[in-house]
Amino acid sequence: MIDEIVISKAITETFYKEFLDNLESDVIICGAGPSGLCAAYYLGKAGIKTVVLEKSLRPGGGLPGGGMMFNKIVIQQESKSILDELGVKTTHYKDNYHTASSLETLSLLLSKAIQQGVGIYNCINAEDVMIVDEKVTGVVINWTAAELARLHVDPLTMRSSYVVDATGHDAELAQVISRKSGAQLLTPTGKVVGEKPMWADKGERDLIDNTKEAFPGLYVTGMAANAVFGGPRMGPIFGGMLLSGKKVAGLILDRLKNE
Repeated sequence: MIDEIVISKAITETFYKEFLDNLESDVIICGAGPSGLCAAYYLGKAGIKTVVLEKSLRPGGGLPGGGMMFNKIVIQQESKSILDELGVKTTHYKDNYHTASSLETLSLLLSKAIQQGVGIYNCINAEDVMIVDEKVTGVVINWTAAELARLHVDPLTMRSSYVVDATGHDAELAQVISRKSGAQLLTPTGKVVGEKPMWADKGERDLIDNTKEAFPGLYVTGMAANAVFGGPRMGPIFGGMLLSGKKVAGLILDRLKNE
């Protein structure tokens, strides 16, 4: 016999047990796009307690859509080893170009991160940050549905040693710090510089340089990094996204080891 109430209890109890445990963690990553998930995978692999928050129902950011809804992506040789490690099948196209299924890439990024113990929560939005003694110490969260319905629902909080803004083109956490606290970001202007028009070659190179700490306790990765520090967009080449995620994981690992 299948009892509907047992099903409801099973979902509710198991979700909240995990959720309560993850209210405090080492790293919170906001945004479950390719860079955020890649960072989560490498942090989890290193034994770092990591939480990923995704405001959408579906994780993945722009990854599943590939290029203009052709669900293929391009990566360069430098990043191929990451997809090889994840078990994603790649096809050599020419010279420095490889293609992969955007859907397989997303599915394996998700599954491998979860297998490393990463807590991933969709439909939860990081609407604000906590700042204590001029350092980001966590995020303010709410259900995305409450925001979309414009319901005045007071939020909850999650604490961590470091927060990663992986929110893509909008760089939502860096923007909220600049807008609400009036604090200076670690950018040339002290504010979000803004994303530049598409230039894939320069954008890919700039992205790795721009993957760094943007405010004490807040790191940026993926398109959020280029938006904050002023790099071009790149389109459906995702090698830089993966390399950016791996780099930010390494930067945070070094900080945690030295503390």
